[in-house]
Amino acid sequence: MKKNAACGISKAILIAIFHLMCVYCFGQKAIYEIYALEFAGNWTVPASEIAVGASTKDTIQGSSVIWLLKGNNGRTVLVDAGFTDTARYSALNYTRPDLVLQKINIKPGEITDLIVTHPHFDHIGGIDLFPNAMLWMQKDDFDYFVGPAWQKDGVADGLNKNDVFKLIQKSVDGHLILTKGDSIEIIPGISVFIGSKHTYESQYVLVNGTSGKTIIASDNIWYYYNLEHLLPIPKYTFDAQAYVNAMIRMKTLVSNTELIIPGHDALMFSKFPKVADRVVKIELINR
Repeated sequence: MKKNAACGISKAILIAIFHLMCVYCFGQKAIYEIYALEFAGNWTVPASEIAVGASTKDTIQGSSVIWLLKGNNGRTVLVDAGFTDTARYSALNYTRPDLVLQKINIKPGEITDLIVTHPHFDHIGGIDLFPNAMLWMQKDDFDYFVGPAWQKDGVADGLNKNDVFKLIQKSVDGHLILTKGDSIEIIPGISVFIGSKHTYESQYVLVNGTSGKTIIASDNIWYYYNLEHLLPIPKYTFDAQAYVNAMIRMKTLVSNTELIIPGHDALMFSKFPKVADRVVKIELINR
């Protein structure tokens, strides 16, 4: 009798443990540590060159950045890939993007997913550095980039023809997923949005970060100045009003606007906690 009772209790405990494990594995919310890594930077630009209607007296400090999202679900996601063609494009304080990741002990082969916000050379040129990554891109942006951009009346400013071949190679290797549409969760805890029209159909990324919902805007907001004053960029946009409308919308998607991160503003490296040289963790501390 006692033996049967003990067996019954043991089975009940095992069932409870199994249930808790299932809840943990299948019910756990995907949360990501978010890191901004500067691979080139420290240039100064007049605000009037990056925002229509800006004061001619204001200046902005710029950077080129990639973002790492390290999940509690085993996913290691990179947002944008930087570039490698330094023969064609000069850059201040340049470090190859895969080498920058070593500062936080991430190897190129550990990147599981690579989200390309848009195909300008400084955001897509490094995709071949991450051989195991599944690449995510908006289908309409892909279609324009590999086709009409290079035709008569196409818009190829900021694009590199060599990156087309890199992208096609990703496709034939089975490492490309094309997303079409707005407000789509592509990876647990990570959603993409469109509407900015920075390129034909550029996207930005909403992440479940450690400080709450966080937007990696990339070039859908060039600088904090654009966001603060709701001013569009003077070039590299298909629709200036759409660019402004996207910034207005971003403010409704997060509870704290400090968690909207622009694409090229060096200010982010003084706003957030430093974890290594030219690397910060996008996290709100004591605020």
